[in-house]
Amino acid sequence: MANLQTAPAPAAAPLHARLGSWKQKLAEQNLWLREKFYARKSPTELLRRQTALLDQLLREVWAGHAMPPDVALAAVGGYGRRQQFPCSDVDLLILLSKPAEALLARKLEDLIGLLWDIGLEVGHSVRTIEECAALAAEDLTVQTTLLEARLLTGKRALFARFVRRLRDTIEPAAFLQAKLLEQQQRHARYAATNLEPHLKESAGGLRDLQTVLWIARAAQIGASWRELARRGVITAAEARDIYQHEQFLQSLRIRLHYCAGRREDRLLFDFQTALARELGLHERPNRLASEQLMQRFYRTAKAVSQLNTIVLQNLSARVMPAHDKEYHPINERFGVRDELLEACDERLFERRPGAILESFLLLQEHHELKGMSAATLRALWRGRRLINAGFRRDVHHREQFMQVLRSPERVERVLRRMNEYGVLGRYLPAFGRIVGQMQHDLYHAYTVDEHILRVVRNLRRFSIPELAHEFPLCSRLMSDFARPEVLYLAALFHDIAKGRGGDHSQSGAVDARRFCREHGLSREDIELVAWLVENHLVLSLTAQKQDIADPEVLIAFAKRVGDERHLVALYLLTVADVRGTSPRVWNAWKAKLLEDLFWATRRRLAGDRVTVASSLQARQNEARAKLRLYAVPDNAQEKLWVQLDDAYFLRHEPQEIVWHTRLLYYRVETPEPVVKARLSPAGEGLQVMIYVPDQKELFARICSFFEHISYDIFEAKIYTTRHGYALDSFQVQDPDNRRPQYRDVIGLIEHELAERLRQKTPLPPLTKPRLSRQLRHFPISPEVNLQPDEKGTYWVLSVIAGDRPGLLSRIARVLTAYDVNLHTAKINTLGARAEDVFLITGAALTDTKTVVRLESDLIEQLRT
Repeated sequence: MANLQTAPAPAAAPLHARLGSWKQKLAEQNLWLREKFYARKSPTELLRRQTALLDQLLREVWAGHAMPPDVALAAVGGYGRRQQFPCSDVDLLILLSKPAEALLARKLEDLIGLLWDIGLEVGHSVRTIEECAALAAEDLTVQTTLLEARLLTGKRALFARFVRRLRDTIEPAAFLQAKLLEQQQRHARYAATNLEPHLKESAGGLRDLQTVLWIARAAQIGASWRELARRGVITAAEARDIYQHEQFLQSLRIRLHYCAGRREDRLLFDFQTALARELGLHERPNRLASEQLMQRFYRTAKAVSQLNTIVLQNLSARVMPAHDKEYHPINERFGVRDELLEACDERLFERRPGAILESFLLLQEHHELKGMSAATLRALWRGRRLINAGFRRDVHHREQFMQVLRSPERVERVLRRMNEYGVLGRYLPAFGRIVGQMQHDLYHAYTVDEHILRVVRNLRRFSIPELAHEFPLCSRLMSDFARPEVLYLAALFHDIAKGRGGDHSQSGAVDARRFCREHGLSREDIELVAWLVENHLVLSLTAQKQDIADPEVLIAFAKRVGDERHLVALYLLTVADVRGTSPRVWNAWKAKLLEDLFWATRRRLAGDRVTVASSLQARQNEARAKLRLYAVPDNAQEKLWVQLDDAYFLRHEPQEIVWHTRLLYYRVETPEPVVKARLSPAGEGLQVMIYVPDQKELFARICSFFEHISYDIFEAKIYTTRHGYALDSFQVQDPDNRRPQYRDVIGLIEHELAERLRQKTPLPPLTKPRLSRQLRHFPISPEVNLQPDEKGTYWVLSVIAGDRPGLLSRIARVLTAYDVNLHTAKINTLGARAEDVFLITGAALTDTKTVVRLESDLIEQLRT
């Protein structure tokens, strides 16, 4: 055995001497392939040449390593199907006739190490045929990988036995069902990557095309699109469409690998602009080049999804014959076969275009239908081109579309199918223009069409009794709302004018008014839909950027709304809209702001003519009543309240006044800072009260503390008592809403913050913040607007900037430097975008030149 182990030593030197030449050859050939690709722009040629390069290199290395004759080397995975992308792993199977002995195991270990030294990122497995078969039977991923095995070198007879054994292991029907489930789970897993989709794994990506070929190969129907066309699984036209879409996705993936310099299959913000320019796309007045690229990707992905559905249905019919092959008529045009809607003939939509919308109505009405048959989908795909201006003018077709919206169920599901099959964009051309349109505003997490459908979905959920626990107020309002189709129409049109330039709300309102008029809505409903589209941002902006405790703000908003039906419709649309932008935007604090404004406006519209004096008295009376429940002695609150003016009582809710009073009535003159925290009444996060003799840089010091513990500030109410104490209230929350042990966090805040205020800890030096990838590649130019309010009491400072750590501290330090007093801060974070509003006063604001300098200094800090 010792002699056997030392036998390879003489060949070792020349083998490792060739390492440098192999490494150089690989690098030179890869560079040459890259240049050829950018010159010819053919992904098929690049993948073929890349595969051939590796084939040749691996055979040379294998031969030089003097491997035993009873071992085989095979390419598997993407390399096995001759689709080796520039930076992908090189997947190899080393096939043994029997388990490896020590000598062979050492040779194999040396071989893999040598391949890595050459510069190949190898993913390898070493198995016997029996081990491969056993693993394939247990693991679908292994089975799929081995399915595409291709012999590179070594014992051909051994590899042939492996192929036969694997073929016997695969049961086509079980394989198909497993791959369908895997695809469904994969789509769900990558559904949240809408802004930065995965070229392989996202719905409509390369993996959807590969899944079809895997199933066809497992069923021995075909291994290429040409073979599937020859076998009648797809048409020649579909084969051409698939090839074009595959070429685009492959080209994009190749370019992404080259651009990233590594294996990267996510279309990250970092690379979208560079890739767009490589494809010859340029900035337009209202469209970024990256947005144009992403729209092209999403439209390609949509077409791939459609073709994937058609082909998988055809394969399923061949691999798993239908349990119920009988055709059961629904009417003279459509029937049901195997739980799928089927047209009576494939020319139906061309003969009777009105049947296009009828098919969706039938899907909406018949719950037992799981979709459309492949033949019907094909016919629909061809027939959708007949949806033209004449089709849209037809009164019957207009009535069919309104029936979809007026249905008591499945509204969003049917609209989503119409969008997937290219029908919705044909019937609503304005909607067709925003299909796949990205919104790089760092606020919306979805394309415009996906966002719109999510808003419709949210509205629809408000009407489902079983889901009333999610949003009880919305569900109650929706159940009493007559003709809810006006809400669905407002949702469809509220963002439909995105990307045109100008005010999308006004342009969308024009489109909505025309559409509603053409579709026979009453004058009242036409005006309501158009008004909702034009004003769909008003409730959110008012609640989040204005002081709704100010009666004049409430009066102006109520006047704009006009009546209760408009208010209810706007509230429902706003909640659905905000929830449909991004999973991170909606929170309990936003929900409370919107709900508070809704109730206050509803009371105003009902005739409750609240004045400042009556509101003040009502809040104090309610606070006194609640204080008695906490056993606070009668009139004990007066020692504190005498130090508070009307502005305090108007700006704070009764429950906040009670909380402050309970904590402070017996220590109004305390020299020590009082910091108390509790679970926020809004339902998420914490409410923190700070009571301390006023000190310079107080707001900046508080902001710095919360930034230090990584908590976000949602709202700050800053108040100075008559005797010079700061009485501030903050709404804060963990940005990831991880719901930590709040008892520990409360203890940390109360102790650490009080200690900082007691010692007047110096502010930490400002550091350059680390920007998110979104902000690095799609920066937001900071905007600062400083204007007096309508009553001349305060100045309103509005700030728009990219959100990042330390933002509030920077603003606070600038305000402190100008001796500006802060009264209220409303912090509105929309994804990576901060839109904050501050009410401020100060002598510096009376001088125009000083105001200009203040604005300039703020912008400078926001740019840093």
